[in-house]
Amino acid sequence: MAHLVGVTMEINGFSPTKKDDLESKENLWSAILSEVQSTGNSKLPSNKSVLVLGDSESGKTTLIAKLQGVEDPKKGSGLEYAYIDVRDEYRDDHTRLSVWVLDGDPAHGHLLRYALSEENFPNTLVMLVVAMTTPWGILDQLQSWATVLQDHIDKLKLSSDELQEYKQTIMRKWLDYVEPGDELDSSAALRRTSRNIDEELGEMPLGEGILTRNLGLDVVVVVTKTDYMSTLEKDLDYRDEQLDFMQQWIRRFCLQYGAGLFYTSVKEDKNCDLLYKYLTHRIYGFPFRTPALVVEKDAVLIPSGWDNMKKISILYENMQSMKPDDYYRDVITQPGTRKTITREVEVQAEDEQAFLTRQQQSLQANVPAGVRQESPMRPPAVAKALGDRRSVGTPSVQAQLGSPKKIDGAKGAVGSGEGVLANFFNSLLYKKTGTSNPTSPARPGEPPNNVPPVDKAAVRSDAVAELDRLTRNKQQPSLEQEPNSSEC
Repeated sequence: MAHLVGVTMEINGFSPTKKDDLESKENLWSAILSEVQSTGNSKLPSNKSVLVLGDSESGKTTLIAKLQGVEDPKKGSGLEYAYIDVRDEYRDDHTRLSVWVLDGDPAHGHLLRYALSEENFPNTLVMLVVAMTTPWGILDQLQSWATVLQDHIDKLKLSSDELQEYKQTIMRKWLDYVEPGDELDSSAALRRTSRNIDEELGEMPLGEGILTRNLGLDVVVVVTKTDYMSTLEKDLDYRDEQLDFMQQWIRRFCLQYGAGLFYTSVKEDKNCDLLYKYLTHRIYGFPFRTPALVVEKDAVLIPSGWDNMKKISILYENMQSMKPDDYYRDVITQPGTRKTITREVEVQAEDEQAFLTRQQQSLQANVPAGVRQESPMRPPAVAKALGDRRSVGTPSVQAQLGSPKKIDGAKGAVGSGEGVLANFFNSLLYKKTGTSNPTSPARPGEPPNNVPPVDKAAVRSDAVAELDRLTRNKQQPSLEQEPNSSEC
């Protein structure tokens, strides 16, 4: 009878085995739906941040403004704060990524305590920025800012276990990198499985020079202003081997810190969008499906975990006049700054008293009025021009004032005129009243340094009268000759 009941239940489809299978399937779908629901309701974290370090004029502010979508960046000072809007289109969610930009002066390093603390250490990504406009200083700048960062980390109150856990996280990210397109590759899956086994055993193999200076922080190296490479090739004769030499040293630095590498140009909009996607990938886990790009010399892109010394050695083939291990500054030298200094010749004016003294001496020595000594401070070209003007233009002042020649019956050499003019120059020489006259050449018949005081008003009136008389005497002959010319 029991056998018949069991057969009847199996016929109707209610066997105990099938019922258990249905229950297990329902539980599986419930678990999947609950997981999707919990994942879908999760929000993007708002405690993530990026710390930007680099020298002044390296393009930090312009780069962050490009990532923000801001057209007119404004540079701050000290420690500057900004944020980037991050949107997840799959979950229809958005958040703000905090950005701290430290001033290029290393003296502001003490401000790092506001941007990188014990609380936000595991949620911070560091971006080291250098510019292609100063290629000779790229490696020194990277090492300098990495040292500043390491010194700050040493001051944080982090236990050795916490710091070791952060370093293990960075190492795990490096080893878990898979090139886009290899997610379904069986060999790649096998490599990931072997890495997990080694990790469980406490042995995670790393290549040569990889993560030798693990800070426990996610690091991205950004080389800005790569459009300046054409200027380097044109003005400073940079060749491909110099650019490859620079790139291999930068990539070796990135290996030490487990950093990604981006060559960007805001001016030509190269790799800026890819940098934004890579940051959201490293910080929020968004997908990043762009492979490494090493063909274009001004748009290099190397994700963290892709590079190794074997791939870097490909650049060695192009180096003919240098070796890969040569000192960086010996090959990439800074050009000498030669500034053309235009020295302006200072023209000094002749001292007024010396000029008047020389004129007095020439009058006393009965020097012909047409012969005038030029000032020793006057340039030759100016003296020549003045001489030509005197010879062609109007009569000179000396010819009008006191010519030694006779003018229409004037008696002698116009001695009275010379005396009046001598008094006039004496009045100019000795302007200050109430003081003794300085040492000057004595007039004829007078002892030196004993020139009596001169009445300036009388001298000026005598000089004006003498000038009028000389002018009238000079104009009389021309008036007398006009009738004769008309008669002719």
